Amino acid sequence: MGTIKKGILGGFSGKVGTVVGASWKGIDYIRSLPASVRNPRTPGQVNQRNKFATVIKFLSKINPVIKVGFKDYTAKQTATNAAMSYNMLNAVTGDAGVYQLDFPKVMVSRGTLYNPSTADVMVSDGDVTAAWNVDIAGNGAMDDMSNVLVYNSTKDEAAISAEASDRAEGFAAVPYLDHWKGDQVEVFLAFTSADGKLVSDSMYLGQHEIPVI
Repeated sequence: MGTIKKGILGGFSGKVGTVVGASWKGIDYIRSLPASVRNPRTPGQVNQRNKFATVIKFLSKINPVIKVGFKDYTAKQTATNAAMSYNMLNAVTGDAGVYQLDFPKVMVSRGTLYNPSTADVMVSDGDVTAAWNVDIAGNGAMDDMSNVLVYNSTKDEAAISAEASDRAEGFAAVPYLDHWKGDQVEVFLAFTSADGKLVSDSMYLGQHEIPVI
């Protein structure tokens, strides 16, 4: 960028040929036009956009979970951006522009709070229940609150049970939608400390079928 001190033309604004003139805080300056992008839709760009679309489709349905689960990464970005960055890098599979989430690698929460040693899922008429071993170690506490996410990728819908029960209770149930019957759902479990300062990594509890009853 060059500044204009004095001259026969003086300061100017707008585009002239391959340069642009403008003024900032009383200083006239000129700068060259940026190089044109001949092909803004290269294969690499298209692939990146498709990956982005795959992840954001999922994250947009679980925003309340992400806001809590990635709050430790919001110093320089939003929780959604942090979740997007992690999952695009680690949890997308596919090629040739056709991508899908690798749910066992998906993270909806990242943190240092202690996770139970084991956890499982039970599906009954009307509810998906996450159950876990009631043990504590490190920074875990019995009053940590559970957060259960059930995601139906076929319907692109989510059911969330946030802070429905504490760690000591050993389970939390999430009601599912009636039209989910016969569909496969992905289940995640995470914990938040009672004071809200700590979160755990999310635990992927597998894919489960909603019974047709």
